[in-house]
Amino acid sequence: LFQNKRTSRGSATDLHYWIGKDSSQDEQGAAALYVIQMDDALGGDPVQHREVQGHESETFQSYFRNGIVYKKGGVASGFKHVETNMYNIKRLLHVKGKKHISATEVELSWNSFNKGDVFLLDLGKVLIQWNGPNCSIAEKSRGLALARSIRDSERGGRAQIGIIDNEKDSPDLMQIMKMVLGERRGELQDAIPDTKADELQKANVRLYHVYEKDNDLVVQEIATRPLTQDLLQHEDCHILDQGGFKIYVWRGKLSSKEEKKAAFSRALGFIQAKGYPPSTNIEVINDGAESAMFKQLFQKWTEKDETQGLGKVYTTGKIAKVEQVKFDTTQLHARPELAAEQRMVDDASGDVEVWRIEDLHMQPVDPKKYGQFYGGDCYLVLYTYLRSGRPHYILYMWQGRHASVDEITACALNAVELDKKHGDEAVQVRVTMGKEPSHFLAIFKGKLIIYEGGTSRDQKSTPEPAIRLFQVRGTDEMNTKATEVPARASSLNSNDVFLLCYLWCGKGCSGDEREMAKMVADVVSKRDKLTILEGQEPAEFWEALGGKAPYASEKRFQERNAHYQPRLFECSNQTGRFIMTEVVGFCQEDLDEDDVMLLDTWEEIFLWVGKASNTYERNEAIASAREYLKTHPAGRDLATPIILVKQGYEPLNFTGWFNAWDPYKWSDGKSYEEMKNSLGDVSAISEITVV
Repeated sequence: LFQNKRTSRGSATDLHYWIGKDSSQDEQGAAALYVIQMDDALGGDPVQHREVQGHESETFQSYFRNGIVYKKGGVASGFKHVETNMYNIKRLLHVKGKKHISATEVELSWNSFNKGDVFLLDLGKVLIQWNGPNCSIAEKSRGLALARSIRDSERGGRAQIGIIDNEKDSPDLMQIMKMVLGERRGELQDAIPDTKADELQKANVRLYHVYEKDNDLVVQEIATRPLTQDLLQHEDCHILDQGGFKIYVWRGKLSSKEEKKAAFSRALGFIQAKGYPPSTNIEVINDGAESAMFKQLFQKWTEKDETQGLGKVYTTGKIAKVEQVKFDTTQLHARPELAAEQRMVDDASGDVEVWRIEDLHMQPVDPKKYGQFYGGDCYLVLYTYLRSGRPHYILYMWQGRHASVDEITACALNAVELDKKHGDEAVQVRVTMGKEPSHFLAIFKGKLIIYEGGTSRDQKSTPEPAIRLFQVRGTDEMNTKATEVPARASSLNSNDVFLLCYLWCGKGCSGDEREMAKMVADVVSKRDKLTILEGQEPAEFWEALGGKAPYASEKRFQERNAHYQPRLFECSNQTGRFIMTEVVGFCQEDLDEDDVMLLDTWEEIFLWVGKASNTYERNEAIASAREYLKTHPAGRDLATPIILVKQGYEPLNFTGWFNAWDPYKWSDGKSYEEMKNSLGDVSAISEITVV
């Protein structure tokens, strides 16, 4: 699996190879060999990851927002072409996790069930979600998201979903389950807790020099926590052991080609010598192209030619400024095989067609309005490009935050039909409002505008707001997006350009960003807009925003540890072991009401407390943050400020780390019960005969 992403210093490629629990040693060896060959073909640049079923890294899991489904079987099913909308299915999926969801196909038996997890009985035309009595709201919500994903992606939106929260309240659905599984005898078993590494274990970092001497593998420990960057010698290869939780192999740029090729085998030998489980994660990284996860294990990390100052601060994060590199399309031509979700498959010069879902059907959008997306609508975007002389297709399904369930379902159904018209060859990408992938931005040539609500239909049901404020981010046609934010002063940010009836330029924005904002401004309105600089605003500007108010400014985010990326974690301390689950590529949607979340921005630790979080975790929140600092591998300052933030009362220095923060989310967002009710009447499900 490839993942190509932008970084403060250009781009970085992650190369994952995944090992199923029932795969043979020969298959595992062949996969490792293939990774080495691919690494060679890519010039030795990718960060390589070894992933084992059930023990995947948080980075790998972050690619699958709706969860990972493990299917039974090997070659016979793994490589067999399966058509969508197949109903001849009877399987039971065991769903685990809150932030990172996995669903494993288990035996069709009541013996597979327990009290603490979610189970999906998949009968093709019907999906029954059975929630254990000890399930949390977050687990139920994630299970429902997975069920809807299966319905929409595998069944074209044509399957029905039924939910059992309490068996006594769902006799019809229970009757179907009994027809499939038989009568249940005996009590359900208790849930088996996840075996996750705690933060104390992860903090036990050790650095080794690994080399061969007389055909023997020599492992020499050279340092323990806290580690410093100068310990890494360019002529050598090193292994960094993070408490047996994860093994990093660092390949020095001056080390021999043979040493670099032996990285995986040496890591496996190290795991065996240490007596660690075979499922231990391995990450192979290259000198000069280290991952953020690796860098944060060191006390300080300095990049070559690192600079500081407004507009050029290497503080990769949501607010702190990142110097953006011009997009290099020549690399894409060298790697045309990188066609997949959230990836730059080409230089975005292909053909674009856009349809809006209206009355459950596809309505063509005027090409003059391409790139304008409204939160009350759903859209289909077909991108066609040539490769090796023949057309290839990417079909984006953009779902507005305020679109109805019927429209979202119709979007999936129409996507299936549109795909069929193009020979079932399209790469289908579901795009959630606010989470648009890089290629999606690029195909609209710097003119992508996201309206918070409303519709692009001719007959609008609600009047458009008199004043609209847009946050513009991007430096060229390949990466620019304008997002509507609440029209008030607190939405401003010194790092960006904002569009009102004026073009407001924050002190931290660059000339490229100002030029792109002018292009977007012409799309929103042809009227001339006066450009004003931060600190030189006329009174009319503040009047339009309802008065002057504090907002996120560059001063709060300067001079931070330059290599550090803000990180968001779900915290758990109920079992007496401090366990954190990282959310990679986080956004506001990842803040669940029944969670306590930790946001680490290096200079400050934020604890976000959801309204429905349990009393124990709320009371232990501050202690958890202190434990986090105490056990951090980089040897953090224990005096780092800890800021407790309550849901609905988030301060600017917290919301500033999230792109296009929506202050009304907590009042407008759908709860689990609302999502459940939106499924409609499930009485018809009981009429289905189980074969």
